This record gives sequence, structure tokens and C-alpha cells, in this order.
Amino acid sequence: MFKLKFRSAPAHGVGVVFRWMMVSVLVVAAAAVAVSAEAQERQPGMGGGGHGMMMFGGPPEHMGRHIDRMLDGLNATDAQRTQIKQIAMAAATDLRAQREAGKGLRERGMQIFTAPNVDAQAAESVRQQMQTLHDQASRRTLQALLDVSRVLTTEQRAKLGERMKERGAMMKERMERMQRERPKQ
Repeated sequence: MFKLKFRSAPAHGVGVVFRWMMVSVLVVAAAAVAVSAEAQERQPGMGGGGHGMMMFGGPPEHMGRHIDRMLDGLNATDAQRTQIKQIAMAAATDLRAQREAGKGLRERGMQIFTAPNVDAQAAESVRQQMQTLHDQASRRTLQALLDVSRVLTTEQRAKLGERMKERGAMMKERMERMQRERPKQ
């Protein structure tokens, strides 16, 4: 079973979800799975609710630890660990700038929506700009994933792919359990 423990946030906190998503992206990269642009373009506050650009975010000291945990049990060399950390840090830097640009667009969209008269052309312009940012994030994330896939061996990618399947099943089960336990309103 794929087991990672995060001590800094409650089990249902955004921090844990963020960390798992970041690890998931690296695992997907290591498994050399093709990443669809649609899956990568979704992100919080930009219409999709997914974690697109957020996958390579967070403090560098946390990212390094998470990458090390992800690589534990794969016989990853120090050189591989270093290369993957460099790839992730570079992607995080690029995506952080895109995330900041997205905040401005979300603010502009809210201004348009709350105006006495909603300007449909302005709203469409903001939507197109958001779509451009999503596409840029998708391309940057995919490039990082491909770069990581080139660092790991076929066997390492296969092991990570299996871990990812297990982790996905565990997360699905947990989400279903939370849904069942949610109080009816």
C-alpha cells in the first residue's frame, strides 16, 4: 500500500489535499502517463475545482521531503532525487507566477459579475485570458512530468504507477465514505 504521512494539517485540510495532489503529479510523471490538457487546466477558483498549477506549489522544504517519500522504496539514486527536485522546483516557480496572474483575472471577473450592468464582452475576454493561463499551466506541468519520467527507470515508473493506483482507490473510498457520513440537510 502507498503510505505517506503528513503531520502538519488535519486529514481533511487543504494542505493534505495539496500535498497528495503534488505527489500524485510526480507519480503520474514517473509512470509516464500522458496527461490530458483538460485534467491539468482545472484549478481552484478558475472554474474547475482541480489543482492544475497547485500541483507544483508549496514551500520548497516540503516539496523536497514529499519527493523523497515518493521515491522511497524505489532504489532511487541521489542523482535521481536531485534531478527530480530540480525539475519540481523549476516548475513550481513558473506555475507560481501563472497562479498570481490568475488571481488578478478572478478579481476582474468578480468585478464584472457584481457590476450594475454585466459586460458580456468583458466577461468573455476574462474567460479567454483564463483559458490561456490554463493552457500555459497544462503545458508547463506536462513538461515537468515528462522531464521526471526521463529521470526514472522503467521499473521505477511501474512501481510508482502501481502505488498511484492504490492511492487513487484509497482516496476514492475515503471520499465515498465521507459522502455517506455527511449529515443530510
